[in-house]
Amino acid sequence: MNTLLLLLFGNIGTGEIIVIAIAILLLFGGKKIPELMKGLGKGIKNFKEGVKGIEDDIEGNSDTTTKKD
Repeated sequence: MNTLLLLLFGNIGTGEIIVIAIAILLLFGGKKIPELMKGLGKGIKNFKEGVKGIEDDIEGNSDTTTKKD
């Protein structure tokens, strides 16, 4: 996971993170940021549940095929 983040964002330092945070604060305002983070958290949770469901389906299919042999 860390490798993926490194590939996506490169070598981001503290200064860049502060600039991004200030830009987000200026764009959305202080009241909207908690709503955005809540929505982002729900989206990530749903994505993880979906991936887990797909993995379970794949494991279930591989188990049934090995039992038939």
